[in-house]
Amino acid sequence: MEKCDVAIIGGGPAGATCAWQLRQQGLDVVIIDKSNFPRDKVCAGWVTPAVMASLNINLEDYAKGRTLQEIRAFRTSRIGDNDVHTQYNDIVSYGIRRREFDDYLIQRCDARLRLNDPVKEVRKTSDGWVINDSLQAKLLIGAGGHFCPIARRIGGKTETKELPVAAQEMEFELSDEQLANCVVEADTPELFFTPDLKGYGWIFRKGNFLNIGLGRQDKNKLSSHVNQFIDILKKAGRIPDDVPSKLHGHAYLLYNCAPREMVSDHVLLIGDAVGLAYPQSGEGIRPAIESALLAAETVVKANGNYSSESLISYKNAMLKRFGPRQKSGINLSWLIPNGIKRFIAGRMLSNKWCSRNIVINRWFLHLQQAPLLGPFGSLVSKQ
Repeated sequence: MEKCDVAIIGGGPAGATCAWQLRQQGLDVVIIDKSNFPRDKVCAGWVTPAVMASLNINLEDYAKGRTLQEIRAFRTSRIGDNDVHTQYNDIVSYGIRRREFDDYLIQRCDARLRLNDPVKEVRKTSDGWVINDSLQAKLLIGAGGHFCPIARRIGGKTETKELPVAAQEMEFELSDEQLANCVVEADTPELFFTPDLKGYGWIFRKGNFLNIGLGRQDKNKLSSHVNQFIDILKKAGRIPDDVPSKLHGHAYLLYNCAPREMVSDHVLLIGDAVGLAYPQSGEGIRPAIESALLAAETVVKANGNYSSESLISYKNAMLKRFGPRQKSGINLSWLIPNGIKRFIAGRMLSNKWCSRNIVINRWFLHLQQAPLLGPFGSLVSKQ
């Protein structure tokens, strides 16, 4: 039977980042993923300079043969209202394609890879885990996204209390004719908030690729909301009439209403497996990366003792970084009457100062929080 120190289930940004950090400290790490890489991944796909700093990515090197769309502005509005254009002097974010981004991270992490290998069985032993009756690991890290099998393994029936955000989106390469007629500026993502503030839609062009989607905290009649949104964009001339009809769905948990446990005996959860998306924007890449860095630091300091008592420092570090979370998984925003929500949305999204300083700078770019840098070879940010 194959053996390792750490088995990571899921090769996305969280899993690959954690493996990358652990390998730098000499741990034997295996990543198991049900897919081959590169693989398509549903995601709007923009990352801030803070993410690139945390990952220590050389931007010039990354851009060779990959999409790296500079973002210098945003357009924000409530669906059906006039938009507010917010321009920046510097690059405030980057557009990436998850197919390329995830493959880059997993290929550089230096872990042993078991791809196209879905987890079918996980068995606890006296000093760790056995996965698929073929791999023995002292520590198991769940990084398999919202439906991670390790999250289900340690969470029991937690999912019955969960209220996930549901989203549908598409990403496709524009034809020459579509590109020539496209009115969406490549450096300016467009955000369209729903009147009840339960979600937002977007259009984002990354070079020759166009990404369109909408997500809501209320998944009821999601397809209807998405179809209405796409019809509005077509009538406004924002997207081509002949966009591909097939959309892809996915789900994730917002951090403030995710009831999942982060730590158990000989197991940690990171990224979307534990539910880390920012409450206002739903963005999950940055918190996933930061959870991986904090988890790697905890694992190294544990020095082979992976009891829940030894790993609890990871949970403490997460709460310090991201704040407290509700145990019930209930989003209390439903207590606010819809009329007040619509009023707040209209006033906030039509105001240039609010759009820049609250919606974009705080909710989407998180400029109020410094990057979390890897603990090995650099200092962790003290903010």
